Amino acid sequence: MEIKITHTTEPKSMPAEDTLGFGKVFSDHMFVMEYEHGKGWQNARIVPFGKIELHPASTVLHYGAEIFEGLKAYRRADGGVQLFRPMENIRRLNRSAERMCLPLLDEDEALEILTTFVKLEEKWVPHSFGTSLYLRPFMFGNDESLGVHMPHHVTFMIIASPSGSYYAEGINPVGIMIEDEDVRAVRGGTGFAKCGGNYAASTRAGERAVQKGYSQVLWLDGVERKYIEEVGAMNVMFKINGEIITPALTGSILPGITRMSCIEVLRDMGYPVSERLLSIEELTEAMQNGTLEEAWGCGTAAVVSPIGRLCYRDKEYTVNDGKIGEITQKLYDTLTGIQWGKLEDKYNWVLKL
Repeated sequence: MEIKITHTTEPKSMPAEDTLGFGKVFSDHMFVMEYEHGKGWQNARIVPFGKIELHPASTVLHYGAEIFEGLKAYRRADGGVQLFRPMENIRRLNRSAERMCLPLLDEDEALEILTTFVKLEEKWVPHSFGTSLYLRPFMFGNDESLGVHMPHHVTFMIIASPSGSYYAEGINPVGIMIEDEDVRAVRGGTGFAKCGGNYAASTRAGERAVQKGYSQVLWLDGVERKYIEEVGAMNVMFKINGEIITPALTGSILPGITRMSCIEVLRDMGYPVSERLLSIEELTEAMQNGTLEEAWGCGTAAVVSPIGRLCYRDKEYTVNDGKIGEITQKLYDTLTGIQWGKLEDKYNWVLKL
């Protein structure tokens, strides 16, 4: 694939790495290409980072024809840069695209685009352990007319943001509120796709959680309001009476790449992992009788985030005395060790650039 590169004439400087938050600072360039029905993808280019122009009738503004991904580039101790399971992100982007009636990307071309872009922006990959260059590929329909239909004109872009820890609390345990009023997604809907509408639907409950002193919402299923699904920005796992449980992928849960990696690492370590339905009644009973031994979220942005408090119907429960659990710590150390090149990648997950 030919990718035209236009270098910025006003390069920026990297902020101090200990001041990096999440998604607040952006690199010098962005990738852009367009799709036209009947002609395919065209005009692949990397240009200086800047604002984009949209027609007021653009499809994405009125009907939410949009998907995105999130992955990271990591700085190794030897100064090199690597990606973690990037092809899984590309495949998930295509699954989201199919669900939202957006055009698919050729997997090999998408990987070439991604690696070319990261190599150009390599100076923006921070060096401190725990930091990374967050990559946000996204796609949106932009037909310049009103009317609900499959978009015929689509834009695909990638932007990058040097980032520190996703949570201000870092690896310290966070508080989570279990939501039993609002619904995020239902089977047959778009819950398994990474599209903006899922996150927009979660905002109201998320704000309620923040006002009560919690970091995130833990969602129940949208039909019976009975089964645990996922946290707003992460998948979720529990250790109950020795069994590690993560909700089964029933179609309304995002199939997380970090989730997949956690399951493989845990099973390789010899821990039993069940992907099954977990009811709020079972979880509540475990919280009450003390058999809930550990709980954590897992996702690209946060990697692994221990849960120290769970609130359900205004009753709060403490998990593992509010401390990070042994298995949670092992997962964090293993995944981050592979991602930053401190541990051997025996799973062949890393792509060195």
